[in-house]
Amino acid sequence: MKAIRTFTVRPVLAASLAPLDRLASNWRWSWSRATHALFASMDPVLWDEIGANPARMLGALGQERLDELARDEEFVARVREEDERLTAYLDGDRWFQQLEGDKPVHIAYFSPEFGVDGSLPQYSGGLGILAGDHLKSASDLGVPLTGVGLFYRAGYFRQSIGDDGWQRESYPLLDPYGLGLTLLRNREGAPVEIALDLPGDRRLHARVWVADIGRIPLLLLDSETPSNTDEMRRVTDRLYGGGGEHRLLQELLLGVGGVRAVRAWSELNGRPTPDVYHTNEGHAGFQGLERMSELITHDGLSFDEALAQVRAGTVFTTHTPVPAGIDRFPRDLIADFLSSGLFQGLDAGRAISLGLETWEGGDQGVFNMAVLGLHLGQHANGVSVLHGEVSRGMFGMLWPGVDTDEVPITSITNGVHAPTWVHPALKAVSERAWGDAHTDTHDWTDRNVVSDAELWGVRQQMKGELVAEARRRVAASVSNGHTPSWVEDLLDPEVLTIGFARRVPTYKRLTLMLRDPERLTRLLTDPERPVQIVIGGKSHPADDSGKILIQQLVRFSRDPKVRGRIVFLPDYDITLAKDLYPGCDVWLNNPLRPLEACGTSGMKAALNGALNLSILDGWWDEWYDGENGWAIPTADTAANDEERDDDEAAALYDLIEHQLVPRFYEREGGIPLRWLDMVRHTMTELGKKATSDRMVRDYVQRLYVPAAAHDVALRANGFLEARAVAAFVSRVREAWGRVSIASVDSSGIPQQAQAGDTLEVRADVRLDGLSPDDVAVELLYGATNEDDALSRDHSVYRLSPGASAADGATVFSGTLPLGVTGTFGYTVRVRPAHPQLVSPVELGLVTYAS
Repeated sequence: MKAIRTFTVRPVLAASLAPLDRLASNWRWSWSRATHALFASMDPVLWDEIGANPARMLGALGQERLDELARDEEFVARVREEDERLTAYLDGDRWFQQLEGDKPVHIAYFSPEFGVDGSLPQYSGGLGILAGDHLKSASDLGVPLTGVGLFYRAGYFRQSIGDDGWQRESYPLLDPYGLGLTLLRNREGAPVEIALDLPGDRRLHARVWVADIGRIPLLLLDSETPSNTDEMRRVTDRLYGGGGEHRLLQELLLGVGGVRAVRAWSELNGRPTPDVYHTNEGHAGFQGLERMSELITHDGLSFDEALAQVRAGTVFTTHTPVPAGIDRFPRDLIADFLSSGLFQGLDAGRAISLGLETWEGGDQGVFNMAVLGLHLGQHANGVSVLHGEVSRGMFGMLWPGVDTDEVPITSITNGVHAPTWVHPALKAVSERAWGDAHTDTHDWTDRNVVSDAELWGVRQQMKGELVAEARRRVAASVSNGHTPSWVEDLLDPEVLTIGFARRVPTYKRLTLMLRDPERLTRLLTDPERPVQIVIGGKSHPADDSGKILIQQLVRFSRDPKVRGRIVFLPDYDITLAKDLYPGCDVWLNNPLRPLEACGTSGMKAALNGALNLSILDGWWDEWYDGENGWAIPTADTAANDEERDDDEAAALYDLIEHQLVPRFYEREGGIPLRWLDMVRHTMTELGKKATSDRMVRDYVQRLYVPAAAHDVALRANGFLEARAVAAFVSRVREAWGRVSIASVDSSGIPQQAQAGDTLEVRADVRLDGLSPDDVAVELLYGATNEDDALSRDHSVYRLSPGASAADGATVFSGTLPLGVTGTFGYTVRVRPAHPQLVSPVELGLVTYAS
């Protein structure tokens, strides 16, 4: 008989154990080794059974055991000590508080998913894990940030693998109270509800759950409320669980409802409303339209003025390197919602235009969420240097006439939260050697601090734990309940172990390793120097092509010839990842370049001492240095996809056989010293760069601080500057078709130029109603190639306005000393100029001399 509802009954805590409630409800426990150990010590077996979640632990432990612990003076002292540590962590000044100069007062960070811990399954893959790590590092650094997302009652899904190797999904319902979440309530104690007006006289209501991620509140909107119809209650049923209107309703709730939830939370907690809004991918793009609606209805701004104000304080991060990864909705469907009264005061036609694909080759019948994000975000970035380049190419059509390398999309390379992902055993070594477990300042190359024996010993310990967990999971997955004898010998802690785990879209090429099954089999079963591979990953429930790849891999792994040397572990999630990354010697990544935006799984492995074996894509493209792993050559010149896969798979096999295997099995005193040299180098050098602390500092200094400054500047004096920017943009857009460079003259250069000569340039520019202050006339110069094109690292020199020429053009001139040698070229351009523009080409209006 199945219960129609489940919930958690919490016991009564004695006064001496009262702090356990606070410790359990703050998710800092998920990256605090001491707090984690405190709860685990209450009943280690039960802790593992309930999924290592403190809130569940308090509900499952039982009153008798809690009363017993209340009489344990040593345990009570530990509770008090952990509570004092949490207080110091929450109240003390951190990096952000010591940052000099003006800075944001409150940042709202929107994401459709957040991967905080395996017991809070509100994520599907890298996007959510990145968002969770962003919150944790923001907390550690003291950044005043609030996370905004949705609470999915069934999370993403639980994965199992059938006897036929096919992925199966299940959706167990989650109890938010049992997870340690709290319901946002107003001052009268009633739950706060957000409401959205929808077409057809419908209303979507949502309550707000709050998860404390250290110092960071994470607001999760939940449509499971009595105020909703059955249809509306299903809006937040599961992550990425539907398409069409269901998906649109989720994104409207995230964006529009998210802004309203932040407003309510800020008012109730005495916090200022955000001055910076960060949208992590396009799913939350509607937050910008909601803020525009507020500015129009409450502050009397026009559409253009509200757009200028919203853009100033918005950061947009794109994570996808392919158009197919972007959410797109039918234009007519969006029109229905925009005309329903959801966005008061907003011109529906103009709002729709912010998301349309109006460029040549685009589909004007669809509404593109990434286009909306870029139009509403003055500050935009990709998530690795290479991904920034890809994004500038992919979205360059939004800035017609602008060279690709000048498209205003920068990059901030992702990072991972070291306290979460570094194994406790390795943390213990760090604390012994350096006094703390932080990784970004540790020099692991010093053998006098950490010996080879100690480092190799902890690496082997972590691998042993992975082997034990793999055997446990495989045994549990056997459908008939009888564990085959071969499971007891599954994997071997002494064997070179390669890990591969991620979502399973086709471009990540889960089965590239199977291109030559016979060669792979020889590598796995070599009698003297074998290799073993541990694999995990989920395919989206609607992606049968991904499921086929999993099925192919599982069937190969069940072949008796290789069984025990290659294993697929079902239900890959944060919990499994924490065993998998530290337990592997090598982390494999073989996507189709350049389709991996960043790929942070390899960073997590590296911080635990694993070496990377990867295609030069994402973060690996910029940080591979020849000593931290191996680069799989990219077969860019292959005639077709089949040939490319064959060539890259062959290169993969060659690297494993001729480089990885010899170095791993070359031993002195039982320890692979040359291998450990690479491990030490990896942990030291990537430990400085691959952390989300570095990433969040980059966001603060490069994007949040400028966005806050722009927001304040435009908002001051009754939005005086917002009105001025809007008027400026309108004026230059109207006039730009008539702006031209009439002539360019140069002098001062002899027939044979040499370094030190002076180039004098005069440009006559017809402005046709614009003033010289409205524009910048620039000399672009530098080395040229055989096609007379300027190099990408060319320089820019701004010419000064002078008197009007006889034909009414304005004269701009300047003098440039020549400091470069070799082939040299220059051109002149005119563009709009305003102090509140972030990029010189932000408006996409550029006129070049012909």
